[in-house]
Amino acid sequence: MARRQKKFTNLPFIKMLILDVDGVLTDGGIYYSTSGDEMKRFHIHDGYGMLKLRRAGIAAAILTGRVSSIVERRAHDLGISEVHQNLENKLEVYEMLKQKYSLTDQEIAYIGDDEFDLPVLERVGFSAAPANAMERVKERVHYVCSKNGGEGAVREVIELILSVKK
Repeated sequence: MARRQKKFTNLPFIKMLILDVDGVLTDGGIYYSTSGDEMKRFHIHDGYGMLKLRRAGIAAAILTGRVSSIVERRAHDLGISEVHQNLENKLEVYEMLKQKYSLTDQEIAYIGDDEFDLPVLERVGFSAAPANAMERVKERVHYVCSKNGGEGAVREVIELILSVKK
């Protein structure tokens, strides 16, 4: 599927990037060790992108439906203090973040990959999905990445946002 490119006019105004985890920051797989420990795979390019985002003064947050100490650790490593897990309704937390940081929908970008993300994807000023996101999601976002989740999709969106901030 070709990348959709519409409504990029909001990119210069983005002040916060919100991320889903599984399928966005990770490849979507859940790995278990023989001792039952959960493991996730993150991409180093996304990590450096988050550093660049922070240096540009753009806030970041994580909204995920699952609970994992690994997510807390990765968020800490990336300098993300807004980590919200075990969410049944991501839109409620989105609205709380919007109010807390005095932001409008147009000032927020969101990357999601599954139907669970659609309520937020449809509200934000700029929405994106990894190349391997669910088709229904890719049909409804502003931008479909050339990279898969966990393989640099987050970095791709960050570079797009930063390209208009210079």
